[in-house]
Amino acid sequence: MQIPALQNVAAPGLVLPPNPNAGAGAGSAASPSSFSDLLMQQVSHLNDLQLNAQDQSQALATGQASDVSAVVTAVEQASLAMQLAVQVRNKATDAYQEIMRMQI
Repeated sequence: MQIPALQNVAAPGLVLPPNPNAGAGAGSAASPSSFSDLLMQQVSHLNDLQLNAQDQSQALATGQASDVSAVVTAVEQASLAMQLAVQVRNKATDAYQEIMRMQI
């Protein structure tokens, strides 16, 4: 079941792979081919957001940054992306533990 209105909505910092039903040109070399590729891509993106926020914070602290709102936005975006990653990890851990509790 797809909800078209919410199909393109993503959390801050989350880069979704292209929709495979969008057409023949959707399968590009940049799209992940497996879950592990998708996970590595998202962790790399999270790391980039964290490094960007750190660089901008340091620039603000040393007086090199002139736009405080851009720094605050970058820091909040990195914070939200980290919170999302932690929640996804928690859900995956809970699912794994639930599967391990199942009796066969």
